[in-house]
Amino acid sequence: MGEKHSLLHTMIRVGDLERSVKFYTELLGMTELRRRDVPEGKYTLVFVGFAPEETGAAAIELTYNYGTDKYELGNAFGHLAIGVPDVVATCAKLRAAGAKITREPGPVKFGTTMIAFVEDPDGYKIELIQRA
Repeated sequence: MGEKHSLLHTMIRVGDLERSVKFYTELLGMTELRRRDVPEGKYTLVFVGFAPEETGAAAIELTYNYGTDKYELGNAFGHLAIGVPDVVATCAKLRAAGAKITREPGPVKFGTTMIAFVEDPDGYKIELIQRA
């Protein structure tokens, strides 16, 4: 088992690709890493992340299926987690842009780590974790 494994990306389906790209890049500070439109398959993929994939950093694959503007999220998926330098400031910026904060900044239950939760435009939960 000498092979090196790594997490490459997490794929989520989105109803409005440009709205989601804007959320992840402009509000959360990610970069659009690459985009691939596949007309014959009727879908477009956009990969966003904090660092180039070549560095080993994981990305989020935003998948838009032509003609589908809403998905049932189900109850199995939990959330994405993103480290931020200041949870309170990040939530203030997100709220000012109209994002839905679903858990206000504060310490995690039974601990001291500062966290908050926000929803992306499709309703996916994102945990914001304050990192020193």
